[in-house]
Amino acid sequence: MKLSLKAENILGKINSKTTKLGDLRTIAKEINKDHNLAMELWSTGDYLPRQLSILIMDKKLLSREFIDKLDKDIQKHKSEEQTQLIDWLMANQFSKDKKLVALMESWENSPSALQRRIFWYYQGRLRWMGQAPPPNTEHLLASVEAKMESEKPEVQWAMNFTTAQIGVHQPEYRSRCIAIGKRIGLYKDEMVSRGCTPNYLPDYISIEVAKRKK
Repeated sequence: MKLSLKAENILGKINSKTTKLGDLRTIAKEINKDHNLAMELWSTGDYLPRQLSILIMDKKLLSREFIDKLDKDIQKHKSEEQTQLIDWLMANQFSKDKKLVALMESWENSPSALQRRIFWYYQGRLRWMGQAPPPNTEHLLASVEAKMESEKPEVQWAMNFTTAQIGVHQPEYRSRCIAIGKRIGLYKDEMVSRGCTPNYLPDYISIEVAKRKK
């Protein structure tokens, strides 16, 4: 795609070594919503321009077919960039629109691992952000028990995150969530930096519950 002068000027503000996510948010605030510009930035195939693109897209134009195309484009990035981009889409676009939320909620068994990740990450964020948990916790935990051990790592993380949030925010399921963590052992041997909460479910849940009791 031949880029407009506007897109070229925006790209001139982005440096892959020094530009941070906060800088992209500042640029996006100046632009506001500009879907055509977003598509120009996306067409570059570069990580930071695509993150900025996500911030200025028009969510009303995000059809299922269009999202599938974005998904395929994201799969061409290295793994860490893939999860950052799809999570950024979820937080800044998909979760802001009822139609897109309904689409996310249909992705539990999507052929796309990135879409399955977002199904689970969204469920966890609902609880983490203090919203009343939807009446699907029993189903979610049954799916975790049946599928998490064999899932792809990017999906495992989101399933683990959701299970952790259920264990923290829904006490009636706490012992079950801890038992899942002990049985599967996911992240048990993960090295954790000082001051960070471990992803291993028994430790994560006990630490976060204790914080909330203070």
